[in-house]
Amino acid sequence: MYPVIRHHIRLSLRELTVDDVDAVLAIYGSPEATEHLSFTPRSRDEVSGIVERSMYSATVSPREEYALAVIEADSGELIGFARLALDPHQQRAATIGFALHPDTWGVGYGRETVRLLLDLAFADLDLHRVWAARAPLNVASEKTLLASGMTEEGRIRGHVHVRGTWRDSIVYGVLREEWDGQGDQR
Repeated sequence: MYPVIRHHIRLSLRELTVDDVDAVLAIYGSPEATEHLSFTPRSRDEVSGIVERSMYSATVSPREEYALAVIEADSGELIGFARLALDPHQQRAATIGFALHPDTWGVGYGRETVRLLLDLAFADLDLHRVWAARAPLNVASEKTLLASGMTEEGRIRGHVHVRGTWRDSIVYGVLREEWDGQGDQR
């Protein structure tokens, strides 16, 4: 499926372009924005490579990764990076993740981003299950994932090696029938 364009009330998702490198760098290069992510702040060259790989993966058939720009409707600005990747270990399943610019935190954009990703997964890609993982100390992500209709499923111990140590992850999931049953709550 290419190109991906999904709209909600305040945000939309679209394919990344080479012009997005600096906006993604403002997120992926930020110590604050990456504090709870599975990697440390990225350099401009690293972000450029991420954007290039994302653009390439968008053209592969069958498409297995959807790395997308999160766009604020009012300003038209890129405020986040969202990703849905098909899970090769599960049938009709994917994992999702996202990062938003710290200036946009606290207004529900995380929840709206997750809902856009879940709409993509279930409405467009006809998946059965979607899961996400968060750092144990990332309470904002916990609230976002739960408010988006996901269910906490457990802890993966020693899941991610970041900042010189192993970190656990808290895992969330949602099934298609649960998502379909949410109706107007989205």
